[in-house]
Amino acid sequence: MSVLQENIYPNCPVIERMVTIGGWNRNELLEQLHQNAIHLNTYAETLLADNRFIISSTPYRVSTVELAVSNLGFPDGTTTERIFATAQQLGLKLCPLELAPYLRMQYTDQPEDVEKDARQNQAPSGSVTVASEAISEDDIFPKGFYLRHMNGELWLRGYCADDLHSWNADDRFIFVK
Repeated sequence: MSVLQENIYPNCPVIERMVTIGGWNRNELLEQLHQNAIHLNTYAETLLADNRFIISSTPYRVSTVELAVSNLGFPDGTTTERIFATAQQLGLKLCPLELAPYLRMQYTDQPEDVEKDARQNQAPSGSVTVASEAISEDDIFPKGFYLRHMNGELWLRGYCADDLHSWNADDRFIFVK
């Protein structure tokens, strides 16, 4: 096995989590986010309010894997399409969109983002993007969620990105195992 292949999934460091999803309606989910002091940006609010955001009424569990873009074989970063296609070729699946708010409530020990300067048009340092299918092809509609811990607060944030957006090699994604 070459040095490069040693750092490609599944032969790389990953963080695995079991996440329980579902069981609440939209209003109950929003109330739980509020009660758990989860902050939302406008894009997250837009996604959560959209009728295409499907919420399972029955709880179920999924096994997730968190890894860096470089662990998918992209040491220089790449586009969302290539990240998702390669992850699927390696046996990973996209997450249901509803996974993100439940994961945010269950993943409370996310390391704090200590980078003070925001990276323009890039994933924030320390953030974790939940890999999921976009519910709209419109470039100005949020494509999905990411998790962030900053200034002592847990955030569920939505993001916008077009097809040409390139993710950095150290950006982190969560997939279903």
